[in-house]
Amino acid sequence: MNKASSQFIKIKAHRGDPLNELADRWADEGRQSENNRWSLPTNRPIFYWTDNGTTHRSPMNPTVSKIIDLQVSQQQLKIHTGSTANFLTREGSSSDLLGKFHKYRSVWIRARRRVLQCLSYQFPCALQFKQWGILNDVKCRLCEKYNQEKNIRDPPDTVESVGHKQCYCPVLQLPRIAIHHGIWRELTFSIRKSSTELNDASEPRWHFPSALSPEAHAEWGLYKILEYTGLHEILPPGAGQNRAKLRKDIEEYHTAYAIDFDNTDIDTFIAQRPDGLAFDKVKKLCVFLEYTRAMDTN
Repeated sequence: MNKASSQFIKIKAHRGDPLNELADRWADEGRQSENNRWSLPTNRPIFYWTDNGTTHRSPMNPTVSKIIDLQVSQQQLKIHTGSTANFLTREGSSSDLLGKFHKYRSVWIRARRRVLQCLSYQFPCALQFKQWGILNDVKCRLCEKYNQEKNIRDPPDTVESVGHKQCYCPVLQLPRIAIHHGIWRELTFSIRKSSTELNDASEPRWHFPSALSPEAHAEWGLYKILEYTGLHEILPPGAGQNRAKLRKDIEEYHTAYAIDFDNTDIDTFIAQRPDGLAFDKVKKLCVFLEYTRAMDTN
């Protein structure tokens, strides 16, 4: 049987082929027979539902399954009073947008879940575990270990909450900085792509030279910003004269407007590295684009 071959030959209908004609007769007999089962109702359950005043009917399929899940969820929400139920039933909480975000496949599934957990007060942290009766202690274990390693005496009490992890835990400082940089790089590059404003010469008004790509960004300091706008000729570090003149100009500006300052203030101002920059070279305008973290708004 392994060496047997099969051949398929297409036979055109109604051309007098004996077997084809026989198959047609059998089909007619079966259709006219009283014992046929072709017109009987299917054994599959049929579901009915109304959407915007229109009644639909269908056997089980992915669409019907989603409708059933949605209706069951809506019925269950009526008998629950927890924070998640309150969040999902609260008007103006953008739960529809969160649902679309949860379906956005380009974002890692665990990241999507973490966003929903944060907004619905279900983020797995010590404070939440205590409310659920799983833990008795709400202190941040990472902070306790960090304080012991650094020999910090009388460390402040640290409650492991979502805000603490996102903003204050010293052990997570580097991951926070990395995430912060990644976010504002993507935002700055997105602003650059979306900027369509034109100047009087019908050319793009705003330029974003520091936004190289969503993953790469060039850091610009005060010297380079002034040099790019043509407001100050800056020599390389160590050249001395022009950089010293710029520092003197800054000091004279503070003095003219009676602004208190010291050398530390000047050093801090010169060392600023804004998250993003937008230049209007015609009007010599420079706009600083700063992405603010939650911990920066205390």
